[in-house]
Amino acid sequence: MSMTPELLLHAYRSGIFPMAETRDDPDIFWVDPRWRGIFPLDGFHISRSLARRLRRDDYEVTLNRAFERVIDGCADRDETWINAEIRALYTELHRDGQAHSIEVWMEGDLVGGVYGVVIGSAFCGESMFSTRTDASKIALAWLVDLLRRAGFTLFDTQFVTPHLASLGGIEISRTAYRTLLAEALERRADLAATPLAASGQEVVQRSTQTS
Repeated sequence: MSMTPELLLHAYRSGIFPMAETRDDPDIFWVDPRWRGIFPLDGFHISRSLARRLRRDDYEVTLNRAFERVIDGCADRDETWINAEIRALYTELHRDGQAHSIEVWMEGDLVGGVYGVVIGSAFCGESMFSTRTDASKIALAWLVDLLRRAGFTLFDTQFVTPHLASLGGIEISRTAYRTLLAEALERRADLAATPLAASGQEVVQRSTQTS
């Protein structure tokens, strides 16, 4: 069976997601981790140093301005699971309004970002990249702020890296994840209809109020 955007969305609703072994491998396989990474939306950790960085506001954050460039940034590493078919599928989902990206710009250059898929009130984060210190952390902080205000109930990170754990990412069992996913699929949340924060200071203040 050939991969389609519809099949991809069905997989996400079932709790699984695709990967390729390498960028040059044409085959895609499904992943269903025993332990799933998530960001509790009320538990994103902004350290004092990150709060200072966010408040500097010497950067610009945008939504869906450069989706394909964000994917390319995420794939621009020695080893990646993003092959040409995965790139094409997520780009099509983006055109259909099902996949979104947050971009971080400094001095006119794209320096970081994150992208993922929306199903119900779940945001399924796919990957992120950074070419400047803290750019991916800035992207995540602004994304979590946006998800909270847009009515999302689940932020799926697939796995938990030490980087994500330092920001509040946790692991839950496959069964617990499926329960949260089922609840999220019962609700709708619109990422693109919610404005981004006006400043990094706003992001920090709201994070302090909800944590």
